Amino acid sequence: MKKLLRLVLLIPLLCVSAVAQQASVHPENVDPSWLHRYVPDIPYETVDLTTTTCHYKPIFGVGDSEAQLPVTVARYGELTVDPNGECKTVSYPREEQIYVILDGSGILHYGTETVPVRKDDFMYFPPTLAHTVADSSGQPLRLMVMGFKVPDDIQIESPSQFPGIANMENVKEEVLTWHGPSVRYKLLLGPRTGTRNTLNAAYVVQTLFGMDFSPGGTNFPHHHEYMEEIYLLMDGHGDEVAGGGMNGVEGLHPAKAGDAYFYRQNCTVGFYDSKEGRADILAVQSRLPLPKHPY
Repeated sequence: MKKLLRLVLLIPLLCVSAVAQQASVHPENVDPSWLHRYVPDIPYETVDLTTTTCHYKPIFGVGDSEAQLPVTVARYGELTVDPNGECKTVSYPREEQIYVILDGSGILHYGTETVPVRKDDFMYFPPTLAHTVADSSGQPLRLMVMGFKVPDDIQIESPSQFPGIANMENVKEEVLTWHGPSVRYKLLLGPRTGTRNTLNAAYVVQTLFGMDFSPGGTNFPHHHEYMEEIYLLMDGHGDEVAGGGMNGVEGLHPAKAGDAYFYRQNCTVGFYDSKEGRADILAVQSRLPLPKHPY
């Protein structure tokens, strides 16, 4: 009887020990396969290009609490320049950058040149090219800043000339058959060896593109084996697909303008527009280094 009593008392201790052992094997800080941020709620942070009149919201990468998770994305954030304000000049030895003007107008400085910029302009900066923006109007200038890490084994050429600026209004929409007929794409910027994008200049960026979803439309959930991807919902609402189960569409998350999602490689990604109106997404894909086989 005493042996039975000791066994009964010992069982709870064994259960507690098993739970503790499992916790040590499966820590709570396992890296997620995707990240979500709501841009209006993100506070401004001081980074290398900020000033008293230039303010930066880190969405992913530098300044974010999980900056170590992206492999190719160095930084991705929203920059706001006060009326008649300016940012610090920056350049990076192995980082290419993209700016996309969301609102307002201003002046872009790159190298020794200056050009005006306005809403819906997008532009590319190769590694080592110094650049900054200033607000030349009475209204705030708001833009997206995207930076991508160029691996050491990629040879960087000296920038002979600025690749140029284009405006989204002048980019033709097209349907990509493998993503269905309910989404129209604008292919904005891609690899320097490519020809299909408006600007073909990048080392790591696979595509910067806009998506215009018809009411109730979808780009069909999918994944990319060797790419990271970011979606920023600019307008409208629907369900964002992030991760999922056997059919790839189980990870549905209600999404509205201002929601941003970062997807690691092989994570299921996609979007279902609501039936109440159209939705617009600004997206960017960046290539991971291909695995090196030992044979």
